[in-house]
Amino acid sequence: MNNSALITGFTGQVGSQLADYLLENTDVNVIGMMRWQEPMDNVYHLTNRINAKDRIEIEYADLNDSVSVFNLIDKRRPKFIFHLGAQSFPRTSFDIPIETLQTNIIGTASLLESIKKLKQQDGYNPVVHVCSSSEVYGRAKVGEKLNEDTNFHGASPYSISKIGTDYLGQFYGEAYGIKTYVTRMGTHTGPRRSDVFFESTVAKQIALIEAGLQEPKLKVGNLSSVRTFQDARDAVRAYYLLALESEKGNVPNGETFNIAGEEAFKLPEVIELLLSFSTRSDIEVVTDTDRLRPIDADYQMFDNTKIRSFINWKPEIKTKDMFRDLLEHWRSEISKGRIPLNR
Repeated sequence: MNNSALITGFTGQVGSQLADYLLENTDVNVIGMMRWQEPMDNVYHLTNRINAKDRIEIEYADLNDSVSVFNLIDKRRPKFIFHLGAQSFPRTSFDIPIETLQTNIIGTASLLESIKKLKQQDGYNPVVHVCSSSEVYGRAKVGEKLNEDTNFHGASPYSISKIGTDYLGQFYGEAYGIKTYVTRMGTHTGPRRSDVFFESTVAKQIALIEAGLQEPKLKVGNLSSVRTFQDARDAVRAYYLLALESEKGNVPNGETFNIAGEEAFKLPEVIELLLSFSTRSDIEVVTDTDRLRPIDADYQMFDNTKIRSFINWKPEIKTKDMFRDLLEHWRSEISKGRIPLNR
């Protein structure tokens, strides 16, 4: 093994933030796994370093092609593997359930099977972070604080796929001695958050309205949800600290952790906060039926006690600053002529 970290889902919000964190705060080299046709928007700031092979390189593979995954891991033998790649949008999973299940469950199994084979072949045993989701808890009871022992309740094809991902991470750790740990991250956002997620589409629409590219109507779906929010830049710090403890043998194989913010918001409060940052005062909030899901995870409050017993971590970026940074991200994108779809 060499002092490197493989990141699946490298070009996504969290994968790119993790790459930034590792390059800025550690001596770990980064291997970004991506499909050749993926958009580079979140990693353009790293292309000079990628071209120069300055502690970061790209490798092409696809979770739905098990041979490419095995060949990549066998070739590079990273010390850490952060498995963040997934079809990650719950609402879209209702439209493409088979692809969601295939990518998230079978793709994860392909990754872990590759590691198992190499471990049995010559003892290769990296630290493997399997990224699950707080969506595994589904429709929790109002007032219930979710901890790692709370029962799962699939509320979308996406959440069901992440239940499978979660169990795979636990199983391969316990059955084959692979140094896995599983994280269930609550709603996470900030700069680079995909525009299909609630708070990001709200910020994006506000930026479009400010630029005169959308009428002053903010289109939203179900607003009955209550949830915590945290900045992805805080979350990736927790990912790495857990990886270090796992490397030392301080995290049992297959252990699971909630990682969540500690400030609760009703979704109308998120809209109100983002609108308070706007230069426009005439924006009307309207319900768009196309944005409604058949079933929602309406209540998500978390208990971070367990993760704090393993690492010295807590969210540091204030939620207000996180939402402001998200709005500034969309303003910046639009100012560069990168006009996002209205979705």
